[in-house]
Amino acid sequence: MIGLLIVDDHPVVRDGLRGMFAADDRFTVLGEAGNGREALTVARAVNPDVVLLDLRMPVMDGVTTIRELKASGSAARVLVLTTYDTDSDVLPAIKAGATGYLLKDTPREELFRAVLSAHRGESVLSPAVAGRLMGELRSPAKEPLSQRELEVLTLIARGCTNRETAGRLFISEATVKTHLLHAYAKLGVRDRASAVATAFERGLLGRE
Repeated sequence: MIGLLIVDDHPVVRDGLRGMFAADDRFTVLGEAGNGREALTVARAVNPDVVLLDLRMPVMDGVTTIRELKASGSAARVLVLTTYDTDSDVLPAIKAGATGYLLKDTPREELFRAVLSAHRGESVLSPAVAGRLMGELRSPAKEPLSQRELEVLTLIARGCTNRETAGRLFISEATVKTHLLHAYAKLGVRDRASAVATAFERGLLGRE
């Protein structure tokens, strides 16, 4: 019998999952938690085989919880069960050590199979998540911006024209355009506004 720990900040979700797994004699629910910090305490007490874990929770989020579980030496397999499948959710969870990643619309029997697979140490991914990971692997590595490209983008972000940027950096206007074109290619954008916005999103430019 596989011992489960259910971690979700919504009591209705926990009740539903508990009832679902309690009705199947292959599983036993050892404990529940409403946030990551509580989950760590319960995990130490009940030593679950598999942790069903939501990602976005108060007090301590799912990714931090996965890291803390691993750091504590817990042998539990972590199966993320959430409504979010964006890159900013999926990739950090997998990198933190999650064995699987499923969405909450996963059918009951598929969820049961996923828990059994996770218990065996097998990776389990919903089709949507698997597609995102494959896309990430196939995409070219992001080349970092050079110091000069960052300087050019910083001035552009402050509202400088190409001519003004060239004057401040003591380079030609043509060189400014070349640096911008290189930055566009590295950031995967086509114009200066998108380049500045993307650089801000990635934390490459200070928000002065």
